[in-house]
Amino acid sequence: MADPTTDAGLRSLAREGSVLARTARGAGWIVGWRFINRALGLVSTLILVRLLVPSAFGIVALSMNLMQSIAQLSEAGIEGAIIRDENPDRELYDTGFTINAIRGLLTGIVVAALAIPISRFFDNPAMVDVLYVVAAGSAISALENIGVVDFRRFIAFDKEFQLKLFPRLLSVVSGIGLAFWLRSYWALVDAILINQIATVIISYLIHPYRPRLTLIGWRRISGYSVMIWLITLVGVAQGAASNVVIGRVSGTGDVGIYGVGAEIAGLPSSELIGPLCRAAFSGFSEAKQGGDNGATMMLRMLGLMALITVPAGFGLSLIAYPIVKLGFGKEWLGAVPLLEIFGIATTVTIFGSIASTLFAVQAWLKASLKLNVALMVLRMALLVALVPRYGLIGAAIAVSIVDVVSQIVYFLVMTRRLQVSVAAIFARIWRTLIGAGAMTAVLMLSDLGWGHWAGRDPVLAWHMVGAIALGAGSYVVTVLFLWLASGRPDGAEADLILTVERFRRR
Repeated sequence: MADPTTDAGLRSLAREGSVLARTARGAGWIVGWRFINRALGLVSTLILVRLLVPSAFGIVALSMNLMQSIAQLSEAGIEGAIIRDENPDRELYDTGFTINAIRGLLTGIVVAALAIPISRFFDNPAMVDVLYVVAAGSAISALENIGVVDFRRFIAFDKEFQLKLFPRLLSVVSGIGLAFWLRSYWALVDAILINQIATVIISYLIHPYRPRLTLIGWRRISGYSVMIWLITLVGVAQGAASNVVIGRVSGTGDVGIYGVGAEIAGLPSSELIGPLCRAAFSGFSEAKQGGDNGATMMLRMLGLMALITVPAGFGLSLIAYPIVKLGFGKEWLGAVPLLEIFGIATTVTIFGSIASTLFAVQAWLKASLKLNVALMVLRMALLVALVPRYGLIGAAIAVSIVDVVSQIVYFLVMTRRLQVSVAAIFARIWRTLIGAGAMTAVLMLSDLGWGHWAGRDPVLAWHMVGAIALGAGSYVVTVLFLWLASGRPDGAEADLILTVERFRRR
């Protein structure tokens, strides 16, 4: 446990309740933020597309993608190092702030240095000034108060929600107002910069910590951060491998279709598993500092994740055709078989996601790096072997095989290190698996699953709504029946009901 006399964190943020209960609440706040952020983005986009030309969005998107790519390549897990440290004193906090500031400044310098070459590459002189502003924004964002890491450390994600909400609202309102006034891409650029500046200012208003510039504690961070950086590089390479091979063999059009299928199939992972794992990192860290290896919490989190994401993945796969047809148009129907494959494959990502989170907390990073490198090599080999012969279907099969293999490997390593039996894990998810199977059977027997439905879009939409209602209903009824028949045991169902009741009381 941290020494209260040297701990630089704001311990008053710690809430009452078990680690699991607070982690579940934290995940709820993260999911809520993602929902609101996407809703605000959608409203903003629907208004801005009527005020600005498409090229305005393109200039800003390319500029932001460049900055984000460079920032991702230098991601070092500073916040994670502070959260998992057993005695995070001022030395550690200030060193983390300084490293972040240096990283943001260097990212800005690189973006600014590339401004002219990038603008020439895209034959768009307007990108130069935009990239200069984006570079300045990177340096400004890096000055965010390191003290706000306490919102994650003490699982106080409601505070993080407050930190992000006001700047986002200000950004949306100012962006729309500037678009009416300027009718230029500068409205988008200025809105992004306003969001970054507001976030930095609010980070100092919402948390009393005042960081100083020092690198005195760099040795305490360096070992962990270097490994996180290497793992990040491998992850970036894995993500790029599919696009490179598909683009080389089949052209950029197929890269776009592949991206759509992969993005839709990844929604349960990005919107549900991601927030749960972000909150779980803090929960596992607190459990570790209390002498708990996290096995019990892992089992309960795994059951909760499976209860939500397994039916979501199967559901996306079963109704892939209407999702793509209605959401993207008939030109994108090539993404349907990809979504059907990816939807099922991504249901097993819960094992790797929670395992990689636990690996990061326990600092089992060498094992994680070795696994990721081996999986990257396997992915490249399968893509090179299957894409030239089978096209996009081959790419989907290759990536899905690697995803399933990675989950199995992470699963086996995690269970061995935590000394958790397969039977203990199966006991947490068997009702979910049967429920997903029942949902699949009902939709197949009703001719509402894995088919190319006929009819105009309004008819297709009604069929999709019916399929969703029937599938969700059959899943819930099956799982609830099995849970009640089993005597209402402790598990994901009980945890979910308890979490919902606590939110209602709040």
